[in-house]
Amino acid sequence: MSYRPLPKQVTIKKSLVDGLGLFATQNIQANTILGITHISNKDYENGFLRTPLGGFINHSTNPNCKLISCGDSREIECGILKLQTILDIKSGEEILLTYKMYKV
Repeated sequence: MSYRPLPKQVTIKKSLVDGLGLFATQNIQANTILGITHISNKDYENGFLRTPLGGFINHSTNPNCKLISCGDSREIECGILKLQTILDIKSGEEILLTYKMYKV
């Protein structure tokens, strides 16, 4: 087994939203957990270390994903956040999230 910084269903490409973004490489069903986006670590800005999956996702007021922790909440009760689809996503579509973690 080899290390993959992103799940096989996702790649990084130029985004129309901002800079680079995450895009589906295949159709992804709603309620699919794509992987870990943030790991709790007080030594990093905002108290989180972002994984490659968490580092390239763009904001939208019409998201197709959400962040969850152990108990399907946004609180990091187990030290990690995961990215979960909330809609079916078609191959080639950008994966988007509504940011609520960081103070603007």
